Amino acid sequence: MTAAFKEWAIIVDALGRGEQIFILRKGGIHEGRGGFQPEYREFFLFPTLFHQQRESVLPPAQARFDQIAPDFPPSTILRFQYWTELTEWQRVEDFDAIVRLEGLHIWREEVLREKFEWGRERSVFALVLRVYQLPVAIELPMLPEYGGCKSWVQVANHLKAEGSVPVLSDLEFERERSDLLKALTG
Repeated sequence: MTAAFKEWAIIVDALGRGEQIFILRKGGIHEGRGGFQPEYREFFLFPTLFHQQRESVLPPAQARFDQIAPDFPPSTILRFQYWTELTEWQRVEDFDAIVRLEGLHIWREEVLREKFEWGRERSVFALVLRVYQLPVAIELPMLPEYGGCKSWVQVANHLKAEGSVPVLSDLEFERERSDLLKALTG
């Protein structure tokens, strides 16, 4: 596997702890004319420290950010601890559906509203993810081509994920998935 998806470190942590099973994505500045597209079924989660992520999440997640921040790798190192399987996705064009997701994620509502309203189209993509923890974290040098405001990155080496375990049991995942899909459809 060589595909990696860039996301805030605190969101990657929440996914890895089973606190949420989805990402809401508008797309990065460098996504091109077609905008964001869910390009891969399986990919590593690439934690980033860009933007004001601590202030953009709910207070319990801010406290968690403060706990994990001392362990972030230096900016010269990329650390993968999780990979994921994209089980499904949908474009969400109704902000009320986003509001109904309260309790299923760690973002502050005003951050989601900004994300939803940014750009020409009022929408976001909801990516439902089955997350797996790697048996041992993989550390790579941070290359210049990994930088920038983009969602997808191809890492230089093919990386293995054997021995990974799901962060949620099948039953827990299906329960969370059901709650998420009900909230999105109203």
